[in-house]
Amino acid sequence: MGSKFRAFWVALFLSLLLSPTAFSAPKDGLVRIGLKKKKLDQISRVSGQINSNEGEAIRAPIKKYNLRSNLGDSDTDIVSLKNYMDAQYFGEVGIGTPSQTFTVIFDTGSSNLWVPSSKCYFSVACYFHSKYRSTQSSTYKKNGTSAAIQYGTGAVSGFFSQDSVKVGDLFVKNQDFIEATKEASITFLAAKFDGILGLGFQEISVGNAVPVWDNMVNQGLV
Repeated sequence: MGSKFRAFWVALFLSLLLSPTAFSAPKDGLVRIGLKKKKLDQISRVSGQINSNEGEAIRAPIKKYNLRSNLGDSDTDIVSLKNYMDAQYFGEVGIGTPSQTFTVIFDTGSSNLWVPSSKCYFSVACYFHSKYRSTQSSTYKKNGTSAAIQYGTGAVSGFFSQDSVKVGDLFVKNQDFIEATKEASITFLAAKFDGILGLGFQEISVGNAVPVWDNMVNQGLV
């Protein structure tokens, strides 16, 4: 009886110790962003098994992003993010005032923030995702510099714009990002996300744009 009693208390202690909310600190100074997990649908499963370039491209959300930009060849090391089958992780950010909501992948293998533009007319993928509308934002600032990013399994191109970006409860002012007007390959058509928020270093950023997280530091938000 005594051994069972002790075993009960040991199990109870371990369950409390391993519980993610047992000792949570709501005011620990950390910025938390809710992530969402979505299973791949049947179309993505079948397409992912096709032995072709397009079949490989559709697996973009579950592969690491090998970034190649228009900066040219360099010896810069790139930190890659790996996603696994049935585990696509997204988060929501807001761009503009009032905030326009987008679902993005937080990617450690790239540094730019991009979302589809309302000026994306000829890429089918844009019609299946949320699009940024600069005319609806009072904090929008025109840039217009062209930009292109070549990932391992797809490419996007468009132009730079500047606006406020909301991440969690933080508002980043004057953030440069890319309005994508072309999303090449089936990669982004099948994607469950609208765009990508790069968490990499500015050294690998297309157009030398300051990453969102870097601006958070510069503006004293974190």
